[in-house]
Amino acid sequence: MEHVLVITRQLFDQLGSFQGFQADTPRYLHAMLAPGANHFMERPAAEKDPSHKQLIPYTIFHHAGRYLSYTRGGSSGEKRLVAKRSIGIGGHINPVDAGQDGLGETMYYNGVEREMAEELVIGGTHTQKVIGLINDDATEVGSVHLGVVHFFDLSSDDVQSNEDAIQDLRFHTLEELHAMHDQLETWSQICVAHLWSVQKKLKSSA
Repeated sequence: MEHVLVITRQLFDQLGSFQGFQADTPRYLHAMLAPGANHFMERPAAEKDPSHKQLIPYTIFHHAGRYLSYTRGGSSGEKRLVAKRSIGIGGHINPVDAGQDGLGETMYYNGVEREMAEELVIGGTHTQKVIGLINDDATEVGSVHLGVVHFFDLSSDDVQSNEDAIQDLRFHTLEELHAMHDQLETWSQICVAHLWSVQKKLKSSA
């Protein structure tokens, strides 16, 4: 039985619940990963319990102005998203990630690295930063998950799938992804809309 990291909906509401993208990451993430702020639940129970939010690292990969996208295959752990196109790689934080740190930030980042190694083979080097959070209470999947958006800037576009659930890997410009809106899963739509807004602001201020 898989156990997944969760926070209570009550904590999320206390920090300031939102719909869509939230760029004020430090205030949320530090509080959610503080001692006593999170715990593990059996995944089947967590998937049906909107009084808790599963913390999901959702990682975007960027190289030379283009973003990685893929199609979720039939072996995906989240059956409600199969056949959707996505720009985010991610998964649950599990007890194996805790190590000696307990349920803190080291555990969380251990989970991010584990997910990357399980799902992709990345050539070259990368830098990463957390750029925001995603919440979507309008959908069944979104009501029990909270996404933490990681931005990986790659030195190479040498990226290969490491599992069957990740198919048809391609790099797209932001303009191409914006035009593909209806093909994307909801979290990817939210991310693309945010990136599009940031790009427009940068262009208008240039």
